[in-house]
Amino acid sequence: MAGIALQWAGTDPEPEMAAQLRGLVEQSATDPTAAAELTDSFAGELQFGTAGLRAAMGPGPNRMNRTVVRRAAAGVAAHLLDLAATHDAGPYSPRAVIGFDARRHSTIFAQETAAIFTAAGIETFLLPTALPTPVLAFAVRHLNCEAGVMVTASHNPAADNGYKVYLGGRAVAPEARGVQIVAPHDARIAGHIAAVSRSAQAGDTSNIPLATEGWTVLGPELADSYKRAVVALADTARFPSRKLRIVHTSLHGVGHETAMAVLTDAGFNDTHAVPEQARPDPDFPTVSFPNPEEPGAMDLAFALAQKVGADVVLANDPDADRAAIGAPDPATGQWRKFHGDEVGALLGAHLAARGGSVETEVGAEAGVKVRNGSTADTPRKPVFANSIVSSRLLERIASSAGYGHVQTLTGFKWISRVPGLTFGYEEALGYCVAPEVVRDKDGMSAGLLVAEMAAALKAEGKTLFDVLDRLALEHGLHASGQLSIRVEDLGEISSMMALLRAQAPAVLGGSPVAESIDLSAGTPDLPATNGLLYLTENGTRVIVRPSGTEPKLKCYLEVVIDVSSREQLPAARQEAALALAAVERDVKAALGVDNP
Repeated sequence: MAGIALQWAGTDPEPEMAAQLRGLVEQSATDPTAAAELTDSFAGELQFGTAGLRAAMGPGPNRMNRTVVRRAAAGVAAHLLDLAATHDAGPYSPRAVIGFDARRHSTIFAQETAAIFTAAGIETFLLPTALPTPVLAFAVRHLNCEAGVMVTASHNPAADNGYKVYLGGRAVAPEARGVQIVAPHDARIAGHIAAVSRSAQAGDTSNIPLATEGWTVLGPELADSYKRAVVALADTARFPSRKLRIVHTSLHGVGHETAMAVLTDAGFNDTHAVPEQARPDPDFPTVSFPNPEEPGAMDLAFALAQKVGADVVLANDPDADRAAIGAPDPATGQWRKFHGDEVGALLGAHLAARGGSVETEVGAEAGVKVRNGSTADTPRKPVFANSIVSSRLLERIASSAGYGHVQTLTGFKWISRVPGLTFGYEEALGYCVAPEVVRDKDGMSAGLLVAEMAAALKAEGKTLFDVLDRLALEHGLHASGQLSIRVEDLGEISSMMALLRAQAPAVLGGSPVAESIDLSAGTPDLPATNGLLYLTENGTRVIVRPSGTEPKLKCYLEVVIDVSSREQLPAARQEAALALAAVERDVKAALGVDNP
């Protein structure tokens, strides 16, 4: 191991990483922790999948570093050239756009990707500064590029970085332009990366050409175009009120400037940023985990909201593709963060009230208006979509409005591909409210529409909680929860999944399991995926699946309680909370996990 590591250090293009690796080799002889780190760094090559790359930064093939990124960029470039050479309508010259966040090494990873793409003959655009992921996803469509690369680890810990790939232009079908990659593109890129790695020893990347110039660094016009397109989503004719006090936090990420500009330009002038979290900081010093889903991540925002008397809190994760929403709960007087499924239902209800979609000028050609996924003079039936692990409430909202609804596998790479999509979401705080602007999750456009909705409700003397009450009365109280089991060894996840496959639970939350589905076999509506789904006689649903980005086994729980009057809602919510707790206990027992 030491010999391979020293060989890698000798060719590493980054002196800092090379020195770190030599230090690990030296320490590993006497320090078990250093020995374990060294072993893991060379345990294998970081695998390129549908989420691209994401891992801790450090030296070695199993970490994020310049060597790994150079090989990834070379693999993506080779795949783009393959697609261009075999296009049905004839060969073409591919174009790509690259964005990056403010994490350590993000800038250099993006610049080196631009250098490799350019050397490969790909016309390349580089965003001018650290910007949110939705701006990059917008740029793929706006510039009509065949690919987009975003260097980001989103809401992962500070030690991580990542590499996310989108396809567009002539590389994919029109409905998939500006969407994250799926099979077979991921496997083909991985194959090219493997070929690049095989042609050089250890960490040597001298076989990968790098241009010293030739790519285009974009000006501020691209981000300005994104902001204009998002601001245009606001429906000032039907929802004119802007009397809303907002607190916003970007959690030390890159969303502050763009999100605040969007809100201000849309007329929300009473907006307060959390000062400690407004500037990008790769250390994320005020949060233990830079994910608004995590307990405590929004504490500073809630404290500021309490101080200034805000109506709503909007929180973006570090790359601003997710949005968390908080508001004071009338039942308790305390600030509460809404569950992702609640926000998905709220946005679905709001978009249904607007006619199912937003309307805005988008695309590279000025003056093209898109509504309901088609040109304005040929409107189509709105289609809502959400992932299989998200609440079933959106389907009921769509059905009552006469809209279509599609259920997908987890991830926006699937949600964004739904034909005719007008709104899609997943419970992990991801919302796509304007697919023709950003065909991916976008925390800033979602935040704007939540603000529009909250302001309209405030003008009527109501709150977001009133809408949730109405939806519960109309469609049943849908209460969802999640059990996440973090592991040190990924083999533990396989063992727990095997345990469930060998012996499925017979009862969940006191209700017999009526249907047990192994999703790895696929269904008539869904491709195969590593997951298990259980439905009980009383409508409780449990889905168990490994996380795609973290070492976790995730269990998604949902119970549905029928409610016939507003007076029954408090008791129904207590019943739902007890039911979720009972279901969680049964899932833990089935997994062999000790209850606390």
